[in-house]
Amino acid sequence: MKPLNLISIKPNLEFIGKRTIFFAFSVLLILASLSLFVARDLNYGIDFQGGILIEVRVDKAGKLGEMRQQLSNLGLGEISLQEFGAPTDILIRVQKQEGGEKAQQAAIDKVKQALGPGVEYRRTEFVGPKVSEELFRDGVLAVVLAMLGILIYIWFRFEWQFGLGAIIALTHDVLSTIGIFALTGIEFNLSTVAAILTIAGYSINDTVVVYDRVRENLRKYKTLSLPELLNNSINETLSRTVMTSVTTLLALLSLYILGGEVIRGFSFAMIWGVVIGTYSSICLAVPLLLYLNVNRGTAQVKSDQEVAKEISS
Repeated sequence: MKPLNLISIKPNLEFIGKRTIFFAFSVLLILASLSLFVARDLNYGIDFQGGILIEVRVDKAGKLGEMRQQLSNLGLGEISLQEFGAPTDILIRVQKQEGGEKAQQAAIDKVKQALGPGVEYRRTEFVGPKVSEELFRDGVLAVVLAMLGILIYIWFRFEWQFGLGAIIALTHDVLSTIGIFALTGIEFNLSTVAAILTIAGYSINDTVVVYDRVRENLRKYKTLSLPELLNNSINETLSRTVMTSVTTLLALLSLYILGGEVIRGFSFAMIWGVVIGTYSSICLAVPLLLYLNVNRGTAQVKSDQEVAKEISS
């Protein structure tokens, strides 16, 4: 049986020669994302805006759609429902109402009246502004710390030039994801933050694969020009990168189409992240090495050290 190849076995596409086009596109994308964020901001969910949390238990599973229909016309703004643990446990989120505690209590009473009997109310909480601010701060901190950890990892595994190139590409991915959410108006919540962290991990995985081939070629080809060496490294890993991205996208598209409203924001962010992460790994992270003075001699020293370590073990 012949192996599956989405692209030719030995592609010879020109990536490094078109780096100016890629850089210009990425700069425009980041500027557009920042402009959209400033002009339109994000459609923050209950996690970041505050609101009401109601945890209920129903007598049998499969009532999620029926409950959504019962609560959709109450005039309380955004209401989201999702299974919480067991299929009979439902978490209801209602956006913060205008007014004080009386307005929130009135909203809770409306929800209880609409659901009627046969529902066990296990928990009712109001997420105030302080909690939502803490969630937002923790979300931003999680993204920043994740990117810092990735920078340190790449720095120690390769060299600081590779770490800087990877973190620039990751920043590009995160900012463009924020921009696409500002453009589409899709709810931005804790699930989206989780998607951004997952995007960072996926993108850096692609980048490390290409960087590993770059380092290997730096040791093998001492006289080859750096632009040609980088271009060859991208082409040698292109089949793996494309096939990984395509298979991941197939799963994510299924989640987006069939997964329902609960995970639609997460799956949309992941779809965008896979596309933009693949692009940045190939068209940004590697071409940036041209301007970061990659040291071929250091790569050779590291190779000798690795060989000595393997012999001693």
